Amino acid sequence: MSVYVWPARVYWEDTDGGGVVYYANYLRFLERARTEWLRAQGFTQSALALDPGVLFSVVEVNIRYLKPARLDDLLLVSCEVALDGAASLGFTQRIHRGVENGVLLAQAQVRVACVSATTFRACRVPPAILREIS
Repeated sequence: MSVYVWPARVYWEDTDGGGVVYYANYLRFLERARTEWLRAQGFTQSALALDPGVLFSVVEVNIRYLKPARLDDLLLVSCEVALDGAASLGFTQRIHRGVENGVLLAQAQVRVACVSATTFRACRVPPAILREIS
């Protein structure tokens, strides 16, 4: 699977009073990039909830903050995905400032579980998604 890259801009709402991105907001950028990766593969969260009836839930995040992102920065948020058991996906994600391979600001390992939209119990990752990551 190739690396998916999603561009984002830092807005005032993302920052603390000093114009630096608040640490928890990095999680928002990571989440949006994963959602856009899924969309780029032809899937939407709402459609997957209906058929085949699955949701993805974050179960683990490990993030390392290296440098601050600031107001008006252009960010490139990358996703590399791999199957992590029958019912979960592992994402390696990075946030760079500016151009691709620009200054690395943060890197994260994120694990998401595939769960039933009705019972919230773990279930297998749908075959259509598996085809996209192999």
